[in-house]
Amino acid sequence: MPFILCTCLLWLSTIQAQDLSATVSTIGPHRGLAPTNLDFAFNLYQHLVASAPDKNVFISPVSISMALAMLSLGASGHTQTQLLQGLGFNLTQTTESEIHQGFQHLHHLLGEANTGLDITMGRALFLDQTLRLLESFSADIKHYYESEALATDFKDWAGASRQINDYVENKTKGRIKDVLSDPGSPTKLILVDYVFFKGIWAYAFGPENIRDMDFHVSEKVTVRVPMMFQLSTVKYLHDTELPCQLVQMDYVGNGTVFFILPEPGRIDTVIAGLKRSTIERWASSLSPRLMSIIIPKMSISGTYDLGGVLAEMGITDMSPGHGNFSEITQATPLERSKIVHKAMLHLKEKGRKPLDPRKVTKNTASKIPTFILNRPFLILVFDDFTWSSLFLGKVVNPI
Repeated sequence: MPFILCTCLLWLSTIQAQDLSATVSTIGPHRGLAPTNLDFAFNLYQHLVASAPDKNVFISPVSISMALAMLSLGASGHTQTQLLQGLGFNLTQTTESEIHQGFQHLHHLLGEANTGLDITMGRALFLDQTLRLLESFSADIKHYYESEALATDFKDWAGASRQINDYVENKTKGRIKDVLSDPGSPTKLILVDYVFFKGIWAYAFGPENIRDMDFHVSEKVTVRVPMMFQLSTVKYLHDTELPCQLVQMDYVGNGTVFFILPEPGRIDTVIAGLKRSTIERWASSLSPRLMSIIIPKMSISGTYDLGGVLAEMGITDMSPGHGNFSEITQATPLERSKIVHKAMLHLKEKGRKPLDPRKVTKNTASKIPTFILNRPFLILVFDDFTWSSLFLGKVVNPI
């Protein structure tokens, strides 16, 4: 039985951060997931970047972790163990029930209105109408992941893809469209995981502070892109261990973002150095500084077939001829599998309020340092309360 997993994401803007120094040792079962999810996030991210060295990369690791954990509810034996261990869980220390309870709580927290995040997160299973879904699996995915299973006629691929696209579009109020656009291949089951995320800057850049500037894709390629400008106090660090400088921007809500500017030609070194301890070190080393911030106004998207990269990371039971998903349906094991992750990012100037006016003389203005993202850079977005890696990105070309 073929299987497709699609994770579709839309980030329209940005969000507000509290202090990044919040620990992962407090409040609820979701905290136990945080270190494991973050380790998986950087591992997956580094594998994807290595497979496409000259391309943009943009993913939502926490969404992928949640989708794979949900899939494990339908797996048996070695396949289930491989999925959970591939996500980074030590099953001698954390039970399967604890994992799903943690993700259940995490899903609830990310969707709460009082977090300050405007986020719509969900997933749905589309099962061929000729197959018989096990009631136990249906009950579990509803209980832990607020998901549902829908009968689909996959013999009519045009109709099936239209059904799936309409479902996601309705759930996200028209924000995510055309989840499935390719002709497709024979399949019996598709799991769609979708996230709509809309946030705003704490301080707007302002449309009057946008102008076209050069972005140096490489030594030989330069493109013109609209750049957003603001003069503000941000948390800044010139790293002495990795060849980069970075800022942490303020957002509305339980979120935070790192913009990381590697030294020319050293982006791979910085990516290789990304790990949990790196984020912890940055959080304690960043310091407030008045700066001119210039970042691209851009949209970035990417679509990934994750089957190959997951196999490289040890999750091989999604490969053709492998995998025991007998807890989903009594049908024969999967003959083929395809895991697709789709992400989209819009970075815009809108914010909650304009910057407070500052008295900056001509003499002092010339001394204010500038942080400008005019060459390949990295973007890391976290939910500060749950310490979830909402998005990880590498921007080689912003257009």
